[in-house]
Amino acid sequence: MNEETIRALLESVHQGSCSPDKAFHQLKDLPYENLDFARLDHHRALRTGQAEVIFCQGKQPDHIISILKHLGEKDQNVLGTRLDPQTAELILAHFPDAIYDRLARCLLLRPLSEPTIPGKILIMTAGTADLAVAQEAWLTARYMGHDVDTLFDVGVAGIHRLLGQRELMDQAEVIIVVAGMEGALASVVGGLVEQPVIAVPTSVGYGAHFQGLAALLSMLNTCASGIGVVNIDNGFGAASLASAIVRRITRHE
Repeated sequence: MNEETIRALLESVHQGSCSPDKAFHQLKDLPYENLDFARLDHHRALRTGQAEVIFCQGKQPDHIISILKHLGEKDQNVLGTRLDPQTAELILAHFPDAIYDRLARCLLLRPLSEPTIPGKILIMTAGTADLAVAQEAWLTARYMGHDVDTLFDVGVAGIHRLLGQRELMDQAEVIIVVAGMEGALASVVGGLVEQPVIAVPTSVGYGAHFQGLAALLSMLNTCASGIGVVNIDNGFGAASLASAIVRRITRHE
């Protein structure tokens, strides 16, 4: 339930095409629905602009199925993240029309719709090993209604691959940079553009990389301005932050 659906529902009651009882049924679970093991925040999209997303890692399959059923009853798409392939098979047996992205480890209850929010988000990766995190960010941003461009494998080991992409970078409102190893790509991009840059360290690298800690510290210690850093492998968090920035820009315009 978001601002648009609330307005449309109230307008339909005003015009007489929807009965007050039917409208009450759609609104009765606001602000949240208690399932005993979970409290579904149906009011989140209206409050924050972003609907509740299911973090599937660590949840029991039957709990995920129940949450999907209740959220899906609101006639809106639902996104589940960090869903491993084995659990996804169990889930898809109950939702045969759902879409599972194995690379991103994400599930969509319904197909993605066309972008509805003006302004582009650009997602960049340093290398091909960063694609899983970038795909999570891409799917999240598209789920949230954004137009997303991608630019893969432009890390600092071959900086010339990046320097020829200025036009693509200039077209974006926000840039998400996904990088492992030493995480240097975020600093390079931050020194080239005026847009806010969201850096995502990944758990990709050799021994002293410490499962992404080296990239995280490099990004936090960047000397380039205008860079924010999210947690290791957190493509979802990066896309959520980018969405919030773009939506505020759109609202002010």
